[in-house]
Amino acid sequence: MLVSNALIGLREGLEAALVVVILVAFLVKTDRRWALRHVWTGVAVAVALSVGIGALLTYGTRQLSFEAQELIGGTASVVAVAFVTAMVFWMRTAARTISGELKGRLDQALSVGGWAVALVGFLGVGREGLETALFFYASVQTAGAGTTQPLVGFVIGLAVAVVLGVLIYRGAVRINLSRFFRWTGIALVVVAAGILSYGLHDLQEAALLPGLNSLAFDVSGAVPPDSWYGVLLKGTVNFTPNTTWLQAVAWTLYTATVLTLFLRPQRSAAAASSSQAVTPAATAH
Repeated sequence: MLVSNALIGLREGLEAALVVVILVAFLVKTDRRWALRHVWTGVAVAVALSVGIGALLTYGTRQLSFEAQELIGGTASVVAVAFVTAMVFWMRTAARTISGELKGRLDQALSVGGWAVALVGFLGVGREGLETALFFYASVQTAGAGTTQPLVGFVIGLAVAVVLGVLIYRGAVRINLSRFFRWTGIALVVVAAGILSYGLHDLQEAALLPGLNSLAFDVSGAVPPDSWYGVLLKGTVNFTPNTTWLQAVAWTLYTATVLTLFLRPQRSAAAASSSQAVTPAATAH
């Protein structure tokens, strides 16, 4: 779980960090530093709300019955997969236009007032925070009680994202966003397929979906869950040695469909080839 959660934390955290970098660089470049505190207020509220939602989902459901916990966990997993799937496709094209869109929104908000500027910061970071909270809860449910790997993984990924955000702002690193989001998108699709599989299994255990005892395969003898390779497979691609037919079909259909659509060449090939690395100078023009 450590690797997959670190990847999710890095991806979501870097998207949020890029939003902050673009907003801050634009305000500094246009000499409107007075609005920086409003941006940071919006960002802080978004982070606090995301942490609160994650904590509420993770710890607020522990007193519920087993069936209720599985129902909430399975639903949260499916919703998280829906969010990340939409995000993966959106960022495939938005990586080239996100800077201009954010600066346009911020420019309009500056003419309205500080609360509007804070709202831009809140919305820009809040969406990533909500996705992260849902994924964190789904990962905790998947990992089970008694392990801190999901938390450690997310903290590592988010910490790296923050460091990268600072380095990008200072011009110390350059990132080709189209390439970054393409490769992390492929990895996230595989991770999301595993979370979808776990979510459906939770819904089966909650008796909402049928087929709990109808196994497509059971390789627990060859791949013991507590073996190092069993733990590795579970931590990277959410593989379970005993998988129901519903899980197997859903995993296969999701992975094949989403990866095919995601890897399909975009129509504007010329625009894709002109994607630029993100630097503070590029975000502030």
